[in-house]
Amino acid sequence: MPTSLMLLPSPLLGPSVWQPVAQVLDDRGWDVVTCPVSAPPQTTQDVLDAFLAALPLDRELVVIPHSNAGAYVPALVMQRRVVASIFVDAVLPPDRGRVPLAPAAFLDFLRGIADKTGLLPVWTMWWDEADVASLFPDAVTRARVEGEQQRLPLSYFEGSLPVPEGWASRPGAYLAFGDIYAASTPRSGTKPRGGSGRCARCPPPTICTC
Repeated sequence: MPTSLMLLPSPLLGPSVWQPVAQVLDDRGWDVVTCPVSAPPQTTQDVLDAFLAALPLDRELVVIPHSNAGAYVPALVMQRRVVASIFVDAVLPPDRGRVPLAPAAFLDFLRGIADKTGLLPVWTMWWDEADVASLFPDAVTRARVEGEQQRLPLSYFEGSLPVPEGWASRPGAYLAFGDIYAASTPRSGTKPRGGSGRCARCPPPTICTC
């Protein structure tokens, strides 16, 4: 059975954020599955359970997380037949210890936009309209993505996930379109770079896997 590519969107968003990529990969013959968190999660366990439910047990997998979904890769690696991971502008967990769902400085920002019940607005309401509008190629795409957004509690981002030792022994790559996660500590040998997603030690056109 061929290896399946598992696209993991942020728990804040839905499968439409991956739809163009999924279509291209499918057209090229890959077995592709998008694994959204279909109900608004309250805890990290809710998200992990949703991802685990979507990942099959009977085949080898390459997990491809975006954004906050990257924090769940170590647990997925240890509980499914994950042979490689490709982080796409995503949280990159350390080799061991714990990975926070949000850095301390960003938590201060989130506390400032949470409502009185501790619920955060949908993701596109976090930012200035001009910045949000530039992310979408057209109004139809924006409406589709915004329609799948989920409101998460502030408490979700105040948590962290354990990182099992040994998860990083499998091949991995990092594709960066900017410096959003530049402050993350890369695991040994991985050098995220903006724009190209390439490491200085990896010749083009190869995505960094060193």
